[in-house]
Amino acid sequence: MEHIAQAVDPFVFRLSIFVLAVFVGYFVVWSVTPALHTPLMSVTNAISSVIVVGALLAVGVPMISSGSGWARGFGFIALIFACVNIFGGFLVTQRMLAMYKKKAK
Repeated sequence: MEHIAQAVDPFVFRLSIFVLAVFVGYFVVWSVTPALHTPLMSVTNAISSVIVVGALLAVGVPMISSGSGWARGFGFIALIFACVNIFGGFLVTQRMLAMYKKKAK
C-alpha cells in the first residue's frame, strides 16, 4: 500500500513540462493569422525582455553568492541571444508598420 504514492523524479517532471510547452507553443504560433504577426512580434519582444532580466541575474550569480561558472556562461549566452531577438523584433515590427503608412507624394 505504501508503494502506491511514489515520488516522480524531478528531471522527468521538468522534461515532461518542457515537452508539453513545446507542443502548446507550436500549435499556438502556427494558428495565428497573418494579420496578427505584428502584435505577436511585440509580445515576443516583451517576453525577451523578461529573458534578459533572468540572464542578467544568472550572469551576476557569483557576485551575489557562490555560484558556478556554468550559470554565468549560459546566462551570458542567453543575454546575447535575447538582446539580438529584441533588436531584430523591433526592426521587423517597424518595417511591418511602415507598410501601412501612406506614402508622401
